[in-house]
Amino acid sequence: MKKIAIAAITATSVLALSACSSGDNDVIAKTDAGNVTKGELYTNMKKTAGASVLTQLVQEKVLAKKYKVSDKEIDTKLKEYKTQLGDQYSALKQQYGEDYLKDQVKYELLAQKAAKDNIKVTDSDTKEYYDGLKGKIRASHILVTDKKTADEVEKKLKKGEKFETLAKEYSTDNSKDNGGDLGWFDKKSMDETFSKAAFGLKVGQVSDPVKTKFGYHIIKKTEERGKYDDMKKELKEEVLKQKLNDNSAVQAAIQKVMKKADVTVEDKDLKDTFNTSTSSESK
Repeated sequence: MKKIAIAAITATSVLALSACSSGDNDVIAKTDAGNVTKGELYTNMKKTAGASVLTQLVQEKVLAKKYKVSDKEIDTKLKEYKTQLGDQYSALKQQYGEDYLKDQVKYELLAQKAAKDNIKVTDSDTKEYYDGLKGKIRASHILVTDKKTADEVEKKLKKGEKFETLAKEYSTDNSKDNGGDLGWFDKKSMDETFSKAAFGLKVGQVSDPVKTKFGYHIIKKTEERGKYDDMKKELKEEVLKQKLNDNSAVQAAIQKVMKKADVTVEDKDLKDTFNTSTSSESK
């Protein structure tokens, strides 16, 4: 799924083409050599970005007819991005405006609903994923730069504060967005000292601060590979989540919805958009 920061790249084209849809003779720029009109700008932008913008706009309308997204869902997602992107989110908001960001998020949520409705996870998919977990564990960590901070976090954990909450507050790497979750990994994929400590824990156990070249880690072993039947439901959800984060899979799901829509392009220059487009360009 393309995230809001990437989606904003196409914002200028969308907004410009929309703005150019009327008043063809309105002057956009004046020069001694002649003026540039809104019609000229529209014609040139249509040549370079028309098909992708049209695809986006039509997909929005088709998906919005089939699926519903509430204001609450949009606001929740926006808060998520604000936390993840920080200053970058503020810059996007300043450049494009909050309404545009809401439109981007609405489209993303619509696409997710289309994907959930059309992407299937088979038993074969789940079993293949399970087989790939052999020799792996799942763990979370809180990574800080110095021993003093590590000791501070450790004290808070011992007082009963939640690991996930402290990870979001203290951790210096991207895993903090997921409460410190590192996913599944084998011994060779991590720092040797880190792996030794993580694999030596029991499920649910939290380590003392562990020093590596990256800083100080407090590690929590959250899961290990058990019996397939016991893990099947959970693993099926994990596989689905992976597919929902796979842009090609999401686009394929959107195409299933689009094929059932009665789309006719009246503009002769763009008439083949939905005959050749795979809709890979989306918000």
